[in-house]
Amino acid sequence: MKKRKKWNFLVLGFAMLPMASLAGPPGPDDIAALSLEELANLEISSVSRKPESLASAAASVFVITAEDIRRNGATTLPEALRLAPNLQVARYGAGSWAISARGFNSLSANKLLVLIDGRIVYSPLHSGVFWDSQDVFMPDVKRIEVISGPNATTWGSNAVNGVINIVTRNATETTGGKLALRAGDDEQVYATRIGATTDGGTHYRVYGKSLDVDSTDLANGASRNDDITRSQIGFRVDTGSENNQVTMQGDVFDGDLGTLVGRLEISGANLLARWRHVAESGSVINLTGYYDQSGRHNVGTGIEEKLDVFGASFSQQLEPLANHSIVWGTDIRSARDDITNVPGAAFLPAQRHLTWISLFAQDEMRLDESLSLILGARAEDNDYTGLEFMPNVRLAWTPMEHHLLWTSVSRAVRTPARIDRDLFIPAEAPYLLVGGGEGFESEIANVVEIGYRAQPSDKFSWSVTAFHHDYDRLRSQEVLPTGVITFGNGLRGTSTGLEGWWTWRPLSTWQLDGGFFLFDKDLELQPGSTSLTTTEGNDPEHQFQLRSFWNMTARSELAVFIRHVDELPDSVPAVAAYTAVDARLGWRVTDALEISLKVKNLLDDEHAEFNAAGGRAVYGRQAFVQLRWNYL
Repeated sequence: MKKRKKWNFLVLGFAMLPMASLAGPPGPDDIAALSLEELANLEISSVSRKPESLASAAASVFVITAEDIRRNGATTLPEALRLAPNLQVARYGAGSWAISARGFNSLSANKLLVLIDGRIVYSPLHSGVFWDSQDVFMPDVKRIEVISGPNATTWGSNAVNGVINIVTRNATETTGGKLALRAGDDEQVYATRIGATTDGGTHYRVYGKSLDVDSTDLANGASRNDDITRSQIGFRVDTGSENNQVTMQGDVFDGDLGTLVGRLEISGANLLARWRHVAESGSVINLTGYYDQSGRHNVGTGIEEKLDVFGASFSQQLEPLANHSIVWGTDIRSARDDITNVPGAAFLPAQRHLTWISLFAQDEMRLDESLSLILGARAEDNDYTGLEFMPNVRLAWTPMEHHLLWTSVSRAVRTPARIDRDLFIPAEAPYLLVGGGEGFESEIANVVEIGYRAQPSDKFSWSVTAFHHDYDRLRSQEVLPTGVITFGNGLRGTSTGLEGWWTWRPLSTWQLDGGFFLFDKDLELQPGSTSLTTTEGNDPEHQFQLRSFWNMTARSELAVFIRHVDELPDSVPAVAAYTAVDARLGWRVTDALEISLKVKNLLDDEHAEFNAAGGRAVYGRQAFVQLRWNYL
């Protein structure tokens, strides 16, 4: 029996129907796909922290649009992230995922920075993201910008192998009501949102979402007992003028899920405020502050974490000289982490107050009409290793219209997390494992990239990037002379690969998208290392995907998503390669109501995606009925 109160947001949504008199007409729903030229001109901000078109961004960046999410039928963030060919996304259990860019994937992948509307959500406990605690109302997602490769100058430490920036719609775009449902054999999602406008011109929305996913199974048919029930409510307010825009938003969530070591209770709340000001001179100032509180309590083991994070950032975009566009600013992130230890494991000290303070600047210099040089650097101070320096140099050349050749050289850093320095097993001596303490240093990546992006016609576009990462001081499990294991920086190595994607529209009613990722990782021990292993993460050497979108009639559509993932060699035994086919058949009953049938793993009885054999989940055929309704 689950020992938590379950919020029924479906009832809440219908209870809010009387608010219809406050709402304006329904906002845009991105039903019509963007043309390739519109997609190329899509405005993004993650690469250089200023608005720029996707076509001109000198980085390996893929954008998941709201239309992509709708046509795929994704109801959670990890499900939507499968659409990015430059990510490795593996389902670990009912509510847990392993997600990374350019390898080093694990349940606690620690080289990927994730933001939701500018709020950094990686945990200082392990430098990774607890995906079971991150959710949004999916129809309100405007786009997801996925950068593969380092972006540390722009976003700081942990942006080593990639950045995911989830951008939700302005409240001006979400007036009216929307209901989004999914119901299937082992998964139910209920979500609703109301948006309205006050007499003074302030726009706002509130939403609620409830997720229930049944336990997954082991290969022998036994249950993993990892079911998840999660509920969340939130709001967003946007007000001001074109030159002075103010945003406030926040969320509260509560959940319960099973793990291999007992039930886990999760909860949290966040609040964010942002001000954007455009001066008469043309300079743009962005000021953001947020508070993020979360808790995780494993009832089975007794270990509990309470985390409070305060973040603030300031950035200014200006053009002080002809042919120079400068972005500079400062970021501060402060975390108070409080662990309730248990006899079997402890973080010592149990409480930590950690702070990251940084200053960054980047100058885009227009050398001529077709050539730009981008120079940037960030200096960041943290409580574990002090001052870290993260520079980058990028060169972008436009040889002809709709073509971009770019290259970059970057240095990125993953600063230590609590698990690297403070973990002890058991809680008292004699220990089997001790944290690396002051001896554990930051991990380093020096990266070279070269990419080409082109749209040779109004029916076809493509992008390809080659990369080489040189890693130093990677985390290792060192054996002390006493036989005790400790975390050190005993690994080094390289990764080399090629990633790319394309879009082809042979007909106005039919679109094909494809993507691939080829990857080779070679790690070795540093001189003098006593590490037990030369592996970190678990990665396929290649993966491919193909998506087909066909508007069969004016009101019906068929989407098919095929993905192939190579074996994961570092599991025991290896996770076998698999090919999965998902399909969604959608029907717009009216302009306001859409019903669809989605089938996952259409041609596959079952396959595994991650984890060692003892706790490895398998996933078979699943069918869901989904509904989206603009009910106001």
